[in-house]
Amino acid sequence: MLPAHAEAAEQLVNGSFDEGTSGWYSYGTSSSGVSDGRMCATTPAGLANAWDAGVGQNDLTLLSGSEYTLSFTASADPATSIKAVVQLGVDPYTGYLGQVVALTPEAQEFSFTFTGLEDTKQAQVAFHLGGASAEYTFCVDDVSLLGGEPKEPYVPDTGSPVRVNQVGYLPNGPKNATVVTEATEATPWQLVNAAGKTVASGTTTPRGLDAASGQNVHTIDFSSYTKKGTGYTLVVDGQASYPFDLAPGVYAQLRSDALQFFYIQRSGIAIEGDLVGSQYARAAGHIGVDPNQGDTDVPCQAGVCDYQLDVSGGWYDAGDHGKYVVNGGIATYQLLSEFERTLTAATARGGLGDGTLRLPESDNGIPDILDEARWELDFLMKMQVPAGEDLAGMAHHKVHDANWTGLPLDPAADPQVRELHPPSTAATLNLAATAAQCGRLYRKYDAAYAAKCLTAARTAYAAAVANPAVYASASDGTGGGAYSDNDVSDEFYWAAAELYLTTGEQQYLTDLKASKHFSGEVFATTGFSWPSTAALGRLDLATVPSKLPAADRKAARQSVITAADAYLATQKAEAYALPMPGSASNYFWGSNSAIINNVIVIATAYDLTKKAAYRNGALQGMDYVLGRNALNQSYVTGWGDKYSQNQHSRMYGHQSNAALPNPPAGSLAGGANASLDDPFAQQLLAGCAPQFCYVDDIQSYATNEVAINWNSALSWIASFMADQGVVRG
Repeated sequence: MLPAHAEAAEQLVNGSFDEGTSGWYSYGTSSSGVSDGRMCATTPAGLANAWDAGVGQNDLTLLSGSEYTLSFTASADPATSIKAVVQLGVDPYTGYLGQVVALTPEAQEFSFTFTGLEDTKQAQVAFHLGGASAEYTFCVDDVSLLGGEPKEPYVPDTGSPVRVNQVGYLPNGPKNATVVTEATEATPWQLVNAAGKTVASGTTTPRGLDAASGQNVHTIDFSSYTKKGTGYTLVVDGQASYPFDLAPGVYAQLRSDALQFFYIQRSGIAIEGDLVGSQYARAAGHIGVDPNQGDTDVPCQAGVCDYQLDVSGGWYDAGDHGKYVVNGGIATYQLLSEFERTLTAATARGGLGDGTLRLPESDNGIPDILDEARWELDFLMKMQVPAGEDLAGMAHHKVHDANWTGLPLDPAADPQVRELHPPSTAATLNLAATAAQCGRLYRKYDAAYAAKCLTAARTAYAAAVANPAVYASASDGTGGGAYSDNDVSDEFYWAAAELYLTTGEQQYLTDLKASKHFSGEVFATTGFSWPSTAALGRLDLATVPSKLPAADRKAARQSVITAADAYLATQKAEAYALPMPGSASNYFWGSNSAIINNVIVIATAYDLTKKAAYRNGALQGMDYVLGRNALNQSYVTGWGDKYSQNQHSRMYGHQSNAALPNPPAGSLAGGANASLDDPFAQQLLAGCAPQFCYVDDIQSYATNEVAINWNSALSWIASFMADQGVVRG
């Protein structure tokens, strides 16, 4: 038992529900989510047992003999009784506290004390809600479990001090590593092959204190060694790195894996186990089969519209079941851009044709990457407001559940009502831009579909011009992300660029040249992203053949090269070779995609100039994502020896339910986030150096989510890297 003067430790996370339902699960209810700052669940009548429905939190630590106090504020409308329990969360479900609580529509405070019976890290707090004779709504807030010992400070296992790209390097590419050491003088290193023989050696370069990691580090450059092989290690002071390969095809499968992610994220279609493995097979989600409300006939939020739309299909955006036009837009753009690069870049070597992915549409004569992008393009066009309605031609910003759902939850089992959210100018311009890309890239394969896309693009662009300041609300974040953006000048520039590149029409060139972004800086230090899309237009203006005046095309190309030079200068200054400065403000939600998007700019500069410095900078820039980082882990599932595998997702919930899979190989984790925007990360990682602000745990959505726009960046650069192996590897 804790001494009377000791401060009791809080064992729960997010007990105030300020972060939605993060950390909490629900089951057996007809709806659940956070409403007015409380977690509420509607429970149907007639359930036989109290435990047939409930909400709770798993994986809590209890100590034998320690005293704990469970407290909460709760209500039920109409009045009923529920059972508050603390128990072992796995068989045999040993009970530590079980208290029947009579609830009324007026919220009441409750507090119960008990003593831990055993040491466990698998306890759960649960509110058992079944057994009532009538349907009712249970709401709870300010849930706390105080007691036990304060949690030990989290110390990640970083393994060897020698940090390498755990996947490997191209034989004729750059090969660099980082060593964590207290040494201030150069230190000998050895490159050892799989047989244990030293095949190269040298001395490290001291770099001093690295701001991004808080570590004293040295770097190693072993680029001069070019012999192909597997199982190499770098050794410094007797400490060996993770093994890695030197091979031309070391990145070939990464391109396929990163792209295959999108098929498994599809909504509105059954995922076939014989294509992607039985563990990922699932029924079609959100097609209106009970308990789904479905996406085939979705109403608007109250007061938004009086029609309903079929918005089935598309990709689930991230860890939730929402579908967002602005995030779908940049993800679709990057897949289409990845394909278009095969038409414009001298070093592109295919690998994206028909039959290169495992899709239902394979072997139809159309490149598989275009088949995959079409699944989202169809959804984006379905989100367009029909003719004759207010704001006709614009696009609804998003569609998702009316309330947040817990983890894990199969899409086909989601019982929540789905809602169309108001149209926005940003969403409309995302539709215009990507549909314009479609209009030129599908023309060779399906002229009718390309024409349909271009018509949708023209209509959307005209609607955005007529309604230039319709913004998504920052407060519209219940049941899904807000994705608000009140500066759409970049989206106008991007959409005008794509429409001009596809049509060559003067009206789009006029709008393009009138934009402040036409000659302005569009490449930010921290990369482009869904709210900052001007770089997308600039990259295409620089690379896609068009009738753009020669001086303007030259300026666009030079701006890419200038940006790449700046990223290379930053990369040279960073001990972990990132093309992004190491200050905390640069490590934010989705930092891995920001890093990769800067690498994409460097890679594009290589496509434009054929200068080896850009090729090498792009390849080296990906070392961080694949293991050369402070945590000594790859952020891509299935790639490397130690990799992210517990990403925040309702579908890939193995950490929460052993019957479910981990994310598929090729899934990119969000990455280090110094803002610690979720309660799990806040509690675990307080005070972290920027590169240490990450944990591979399903509860940390702010550092460890999956998202389509992160994987689209990975697939683009993986395709570039695979091509370099074919060309020069």
